[in-house]
Amino acid sequence: MSVPAVRSTELDLPREVQRAVELLFDRKAADVTLLDLRGLSTATDFFLLASGRSDTQVTAIAEQLVNEMREEGVRAGSVEGLRGGRWVLVDYFDFVVHVFHPEARDFYQLERLWGDAPTHQLVPDDPADSAPSD
Repeated sequence: MSVPAVRSTELDLPREVQRAVELLFDRKAADVTLLDLRGLSTATDFFLLASGRSDTQVTAIAEQLVNEMREEGVRAGSVEGLRGGRWVLVDYFDFVVHVFHPEARDFYQLERLWGDAPTHQLVPDDPADSAPSD
């Protein structure tokens, strides 16, 4: 199923979710996807899914997210998988960020598991933010 691409600023998202999206793109996360779980889950309102190209990039994306959000006064309830670099889960209660290695993302298929959720493929406000860095 193809999902149309949209800028996160075009969606009505809480400030913290919007900031998390910006930070994912700052670290060149790929395939950033938002699942709107409101009305489907009592545990959280949103899943933000993103991919890194390597274990190192997955870890770097998640570490920057956690550190920058903490500096801005938003603390994660828990962080799991940071040492492994295959799948890092950062739980902010109202939203959960999943940063995957592509193979792990293909294996777990959260988009398919939550197939009833409205899904948005996100693109950065500035297309240069998504260009791979050398």
